[in-house]
Amino acid sequence: MWLWHHEGSHGQRARGLAAGVFTGCYPFFGLQIVLGVGLASLVRGNHLLAAAGTWISNPLTSLPLYWFNYQVGAWLLGPGPGFPSLQQVQEQGLWDLGLSFTSRLMLGSTVVGLLSAWLIGGLYFTLLKRRQRQSSAS
Repeated sequence: MWLWHHEGSHGQRARGLAAGVFTGCYPFFGLQIVLGVGLASLVRGNHLLAAAGTWISNPLTSLPLYWFNYQVGAWLLGPGPGFPSLQQVQEQGLWDLGLSFTSRLMLGSTVVGLLSAWLIGGLYFTLLKRRQRQSSAS
């Protein structure tokens, strides 16, 4: 119910959620909400829904999401170094794994983020419109 009761037009709400989902696909731990709200401001979207949308990556989903993003980037740029183990990431940090790795991860994050934002934002907009039609028909 929380998703249905926010300020703004259907478009503003959908753009806010999409902005959050887009930035949530990037491995910028600790900055995703700030970036999501900033992007929502640029596209005139709902800030609270943007912050909520960043939770597409959370402690349970971040490793599979970033692995998938890397695979998409490797598919587009060609094979690179394999996805690091959890121990390598803990020892070296994600950004210390080299340009070959980070370029694939960032490109994949961009592509997956754009597609996810378009899909989730569009679906949310459609559901809001459908709900409005149903309530006005009653």
